[in-house]
Amino acid sequence: MTTAHITSVLESQLLMQLGDRLKRLRKAQGMGTVEMATRVGIARNTLRAIESGDPAPSIGAYLRVMSVLGVSGELALLAGDTLQPAPSGSAAALSRHARPAVQVLVSTDRSRHEAQDLQSIALHRAAVDLVKTEPALLTNAQATLARWLSSDNSRSTSLWKEWDDILRQRTWRKVLGRTRRAQELRQASPLITVLPDEMRKNVLDQIGLLKKGVVLGDVQGETAP
Repeated sequence: MTTAHITSVLESQLLMQLGDRLKRLRKAQGMGTVEMATRVGIARNTLRAIESGDPAPSIGAYLRVMSVLGVSGELALLAGDTLQPAPSGSAAALSRHARPAVQVLVSTDRSRHEAQDLQSIALHRAAVDLVKTEPALLTNAQATLARWLSSDNSRSTSLWKEWDDILRQRTWRKVLGRTRRAQELRQASPLITVLPDEMRKNVLDQIGLLKKGVVLGDVQGETAP
C-alpha cells in the first residue's frame, strides 16, 4: 500500500504530531493556555483543538500559533521557492540525487497509547464521514445505542447518555479530540458499529503501516525518477 492510499490516517498523524510539538513549545516558553490564546487572538477551545491536531481550525489559526511560538519560519520554507518542484525536463528534475526522505510512524509505547488513539480517532472520523453521506446509518447507530441503554450496565450508562446527545445533535467534535473524555466516549461508541468491515479493515491496515513507518520522499540511496 503506497503513501497515496494512507492519506487520511497519515494526515491525522502529522497533525497530531504538530499539535503535540506546539503544545510542548508553549509549555517550554512558560505560557499558559489563556495567555497563548490571547496573544494569538483565538479562543482557548480553538487552541486546545490545535494542540490536539484537530483539522477543524483554519490553517490561519495554526499559522498564528506557530508565529507566536517562533516557528513560522519552518512553514515559510514550504511556501517559498526552496521546495518548489523543478520544471519537467530541467537539469534539476533529471538529477539522480535522492530527494530528502522523512519517515512518519506512530509510537507503540504502551505508556503513550499513540497508536491506539490514532486508530480510535481514524475509525470515528471514517464513521462520521460515512453518516454525513448516508444519514440513514445514523438511525442504525441510535438503535444500537437504545439497545445498550436498555441493558443494565452502570459503568457505561453515563457515556451512553452523552452519546445520545451527540448523535441527536451531531456534535462530532466531542469524540474526535484527544481529551480523556473523548477517549472514554470512543471506548463506549455506538457510532463505529455502522462501519462496513471493508472500511474498518482499510483503516486498521493504514495504522499497521504507520506503525512500521511510512517514508515520504526518496529512500536514502534510491535515485529520483
